[in-house]
Amino acid sequence: MSVSPDLSSRPEEPHWPEIRAWLQANSQTLLDDRSLLEEIGLKPHGRNVVEFGRAALTKLEEAAEREADARKRIEAVARANFAAQTQTHVAALDLMEARSPSDLARRLDAVAQGRFGLSGAAIALEKPGGVPFGWKSLDAGGVDSLLGEHGLTWLGPNFDGLNLFGGADEEVKSVALIRMAPQFPGSDAPGRHAICAFGSPEEDGFTPNMGCELVAFIARVVERTAERWPILN
Repeated sequence: MSVSPDLSSRPEEPHWPEIRAWLQANSQTLLDDRSLLEEIGLKPHGRNVVEFGRAALTKLEEAAEREADARKRIEAVARANFAAQTQTHVAALDLMEARSPSDLARRLDAVAQGRFGLSGAAIALEKPGGVPFGWKSLDAGGVDSLLGEHGLTWLGPNFDGLNLFGGADEEVKSVALIRMAPQFPGSDAPGRHAICAFGSPEEDGFTPNMGCELVAFIARVVERTAERWPILN
């Protein structure tokens, strides 16, 4: 039997064709070395029989565990999204039952704490003009200074000087700010600059790379509900 030299191997290393030929000629030596077979993932099963099941099953089990973990993560995210959407819809109904601007602000804060586990929520309205009891007032240009001239939302860490959450300000670690422009009855202005603010006690409660669809939806509900009542000076 002629054996072709293995040109890819270094001269000092054994050639695989030679090793293969030796194993073929001395197969029983390998079969009798049970510890070596187990180290390479093979299981001896009687004479002249080697079972590959353990190695194959190990790979299958690892793949099954990876798929199960991925499925569990997907299911957990889906359940969390569904729960958040459900709470958002219920919160919208709560807000639409408000009887006055002050009641709207109170309900918003209660919804943020009770349904979403936040530190609080607030409505801030720019001057000049009256600001309802329970709302926060901002100086002219205050919304643009917080969100930028054309910014609609801002999610991220809380910052000094915001002061929108009353007694909960100290525990707020991150915030979501949503621009609003409610058109109040009897006002000649096209809409007053306002913000709907949410505060979280967690530093990663609101982050810049987070989607803001749910809080933006709540802000739109607040905006439309607030347009029911005129704002008195």
